[in-house]
Amino acid sequence: MTNATEYVRLIQEKLHQQDNGQEEFLQAIDEFMPSATKFLEKHPEYINRNILGILTEPERIIQFRVPWQDDEGNWQVNRGYRIQYNSAIGPYKGGLRFHPSVNLSILKFLAFEQIFKNSLTGLPIGGGKGGSDFDPKGKSDDEIMRFCQSFMLELSKHIGPSIDVPAGDIGVGAREIGYLFGEYKRLKQYDAGVLTGKPLDFWGSKIRTEATGYGLVYYVKHLLHAENESFANKTVFVSGSGNVAIYAIEKVHELGGKVVTCSDSSGYIYDPEGIDLSLLKEIKEEKRQRLTEYAKVRQSAVYHADASVWTLKEKGEIALPCATQNEITENLARNLVENGIMIVAEGANMPCTFDAVSVFEQADVWYCPGKAANAGGVAVSAIEMSQNSQRLSWESEKVDQQLDEIMQTIYQTCRKTAAEYGNEKNLLLGANVAGFEKVAKVMYAQGLV
Repeated sequence: MTNATEYVRLIQEKLHQQDNGQEEFLQAIDEFMPSATKFLEKHPEYINRNILGILTEPERIIQFRVPWQDDEGNWQVNRGYRIQYNSAIGPYKGGLRFHPSVNLSILKFLAFEQIFKNSLTGLPIGGGKGGSDFDPKGKSDDEIMRFCQSFMLELSKHIGPSIDVPAGDIGVGAREIGYLFGEYKRLKQYDAGVLTGKPLDFWGSKIRTEATGYGLVYYVKHLLHAENESFANKTVFVSGSGNVAIYAIEKVHELGGKVVTCSDSSGYIYDPEGIDLSLLKEIKEEKRQRLTEYAKVRQSAVYHADASVWTLKEKGEIALPCATQNEITENLARNLVENGIMIVAEGANMPCTFDAVSVFEQADVWYCPGKAANAGGVAVSAIEMSQNSQRLSWESEKVDQQLDEIMQTIYQTCRKTAAEYGNEKNLLLGANVAGFEKVAKVMYAQGLV
């Protein structure tokens, strides 16, 4: 029998050969493999069944063209994707991303991570992801509607409330979900459970918009509590200014912390008095303006153009990267360590490079991986599926309480599993192993289908 190290190495080499050039996907694979090795050393029975080799191959990859007409009457075309990665523990679940950077590599990485994130929630959902290289920025509402209708015309053939339940992601908010749902309804008749992240008027869940940001902060809250600490009087750095960042800021302030940064693609704000949440919401949610407008109104704020939040040289205790993948590199991680950061918790998917994570581990900084810390969004999406099945709408307090309890369970599972494997502070190992073990057990029991 091949030992675990050799078995994992062979699978890793095969994936690098087959998927050469898919940088984001291979980065996610390389980050996962050391944890998989440790798990398989304890459970060699899974090596004989080649669980890891089967798991790392998507069950299904769907790619399609999306033709649509712009306001001038010209026909445009984009690529659409759906990666149905693993359905061992339930219907495929994962967002749709509309952004020019979308390609097969990014969606495979996101779908692969989604398997373990969804597993950690304890809810019956598998892993998937999808989207298009369509850019909603600068498009009229009519153009976005026509694109969404064309996209759903093809996607509808592959999804359903018991098969695959997409949600929103970057570039896909309530407006886009509404257009997508309307087209699905026209094609397939009404079915409330086929998409999540819907507006409240047609069976969306309360707290869904806030869920990822709130869940991120709840995860850190439970970590702090275990260390006899709290958010009170803590200085917090946040990147991004979308839903995740805004509602992470909101929850940190509720719990007594002070967030002093946020960012967009043009630069970042440093506000030593604490981010004015009402002003931020007005600029980003109501007016959809750049953060330069924040600095014009808020006298205490300084705007740094074309710069990363993580270059800031100020003291703080907690960092919440909520923007995009690979935003914290090795050098930026060293800067955070010099700033006194004690906890880094990912609100985005894979915002820290592998080298950055190594810096945090060497400096004894708590690193909370996205597959655990930002699972709040998909958790409330699964709760939305439950509400849709019951034809009920739950009050905000009930959903919020369940979200807090789910994030507490995820944190405790990660820490307990990490301790079982020798280092309770290695929450990345704990998240990877706990998520993998559940899926592996189910795949084994189902006959490796």
